Amino acid sequence: MYLLFGCMLAIVLLSLLFCQYRRKKAYKRLCAMPCEERLQTLETIVSPFGYCYDVSQNCFSTTIDAPQRAFGYTALFDRYAPQFDMVFDYLPVYFDYRERTWLIEFWKGQYGVNLGCEVGIYKADGLIASLSRKTALFHSVGDDELLPMSVRLYHRGTLLAEKRERHWWLTAFRVGAYCEPRDLEVQVGITFPNAEMLQAFVRALRECGNVEYAVWGQQIQILFCKGISDQNSFWRGMRCRYVKWKNIILCKLVVRMTKPFTCGMDRVLALYFCLPRLVRRVFCQRKRERCCKKSCRCCCRGGRPCGENRSGSVERDRRCGRSCRKR
Repeated sequence: MYLLFGCMLAIVLLSLLFCQYRRKKAYKRLCAMPCEERLQTLETIVSPFGYCYDVSQNCFSTTIDAPQRAFGYTALFDRYAPQFDMVFDYLPVYFDYRERTWLIEFWKGQYGVNLGCEVGIYKADGLIASLSRKTALFHSVGDDELLPMSVRLYHRGTLLAEKRERHWWLTAFRVGAYCEPRDLEVQVGITFPNAEMLQAFVRALRECGNVEYAVWGQQIQILFCKGISDQNSFWRGMRCRYVKWKNIILCKLVVRMTKPFTCGMDRVLALYFCLPRLVRRVFCQRKRERCCKKSCRCCCRGGRPCGENRSGSVERDRRCGRSCRKR
């Protein structure tokens, strides 16, 4: 027993020494890089996952052509969010417009080691009954249906980020920061193409409850303070409290490992130079791509499915011995 404990202690000490060595090496490498090179390196890391970095706001956001756009949205994403270390308040607004059921949803809270907010616009293939909306799949809107939106993220009255863009999924995230979802406020502005769509959205927004909003012409301003929380029920509340406790520890570890850097760009690069696999896992929201045969499960290599070389041709995978091709 003592031998086993001694071996475990030695492994922990060696791991700490190795991490400290990698940390110092990453610090020297990052300090030697100019700002332009840091931005280019960060873009190559996060852009395949649909993210971009705003230097002026010191926050990460999502691009219009993000890979998440192909998945759409369903209410199950919110229900199982704590299993992916996400605890947030959300407010879905369903409304019918021109023979389709639309959804504009707001989120704010903790996303792993990030705090942030989101605004997403989705629509269904047709009209959906009220009882079926929580199980239906909504698709992301097309390029011709993007709406001008703006978000202002506040933490206890302090402005953290502000984004304005014509988008389908406008977001703002801060790396290495933690907060309770109830301590965040989001001011959202949406400009609709016509009064008909605006009125349909306003009627649905009134049914959601006590939500402060103001209308100027075809634009609406919404103050998102309280939404639906999964912490109301006992068991889901226990799960959320555990996730929040874990996120607090992870945020402290991120801040400690990335000292003395404070901006999100330097923190992500420092983590990437120390633990590149961890950074890829933080930003990657997609499941592993599968080969054409169900029995062959291979993960991505450098953004390409297994078996596909740089020229795009199909080759045999060495690990599974089966031919693979990109779907």
